[in-house]
Amino acid sequence: VFERIEALIRKGALTREPNRARSLSIAKSITERYEQKENAAMRFPLVGRIAAGMPIERCEDSETLDLTNMFGPKVGQRGDTFALRVEGESMRDEGILDGDFVLVQKQSTAMNGDRVVALLPDGETTLKTFYKENNGTIRLQPANSEFEPIIVKHCVVQGIVTGVLRSY
Repeated sequence: VFERIEALIRKGALTREPNRARSLSIAKSITERYEQKENAAMRFPLVGRIAAGMPIERCEDSETLDLTNMFGPKVGQRGDTFALRVEGESMRDEGILDGDFVLVQKQSTAMNGDRVVALLPDGETTLKTFYKENNGTIRLQPANSEFEPIIVKHCVVQGIVTGVLRSY
């Protein structure tokens, strides 16, 4: 073990404070490289625009699409944001389709109009738009006229949808 630790110190992966017992720590350069890789995983080159209607002039950009900025500062922090795969068509008119992934910011409160992951009194969960009604009930509104709203006296908001990801 001693030889392995000494080798890691020589390679710059570990540091040791002189004349102190049990003073090993991971080198800052290693920690910084790890953090840069973590942050880079949430960024993609944004090279321009593409028309989905009338064609537009081609021009290149050298910007970066940063998912952390797009979906909120906590999107990359474990425990604060989670993903769910959507099953069903009740939110299709909001552009949330069967098979999509939703990014959900963990929180227990919601405002009217927020898209929420709600735990219903029967133990089931659903993805709907949240509305607190004047009579004290909660309306969980689908975004598809083929589905009826869910009206409950109480539900537990598990998080707010911050983004939708789709893979083709």
